[in-house]
Amino acid sequence: MQELAGKRALVTGASRGIGAAIAIGLAEKGADVAITYERATERAAAVVARIEALGRRGVAIQADSADAGAIERSVGEAAAALGGLDILVNNAAIARYSDIASFPVEDIDALLTVNVRGPILAAKAAIPHLGAGGRIINIGSAGADRIVGAPGTVYYMTKSALQSFTRGLAQELGPRDITVNLVQPGSTNTDMNPEDGETADYQRSLVPLGRYGQPEDVAAAVAFLASPAARQITGTSLTVDGGALT
Repeated sequence: MQELAGKRALVTGASRGIGAAIAIGLAEKGADVAITYERATERAAAVVARIEALGRRGVAIQADSADAGAIERSVGEAAAALGGLDILVNNAAIARYSDIASFPVEDIDALLTVNVRGPILAAKAAIPHLGAGGRIINIGSAGADRIVGAPGTVYYMTKSALQSFTRGLAQELGPRDITVNLVQPGSTNTDMNPEDGETADYQRSLVPLGRYGQPEDVAAAVAFLASPAARQITGTSLTVDGGALT
């Protein structure tokens, strides 16, 4: 079904993993999709090729999500290339892990800049382009609710910030009929956290379903929240983690 036919989406940080799956998933539902990437030019081109193979317009825009000017520029370029913007998916993020006592200040700053400031600035730039029925979907982490491993404390803190941001922005944009929601993946098979990695068995032991999620599982949740079927859902978090326990 083409629930998103005629819609125009921007997915940040979508050259691989969850972001790529989201971009392709939106295109499968009928949307034209622009993506941003930092350095992986060939991977970004491959995602665009898959979008275009589905008969949709695809655009890759180089932008560092640590650069405020690049974020604003990328949103403008996406809207210009697609003829407007209906959906923003804030997926770009980085991970740094350390105990607090020895956490390098530059790594703390990087996490806050990309994972917290980045989505705020992308939304700020996108809001003027969004009309009634628009969607902003933030990608967080199930770790925002359940810290799994102390070295991830600062990373998970940045993801918990998206919960408040999502709720507050939903209040702000609700009168314009724009919804804002948060998707929180659990252990998902990506380059950063492969299902055959060193800690994979431990992570699976926390999941009642007994398996890692796949990027397409997260993409399905995003596609639903972007669809007309989710028009009455805003300011909420949808956790996609197989029922993980701690």
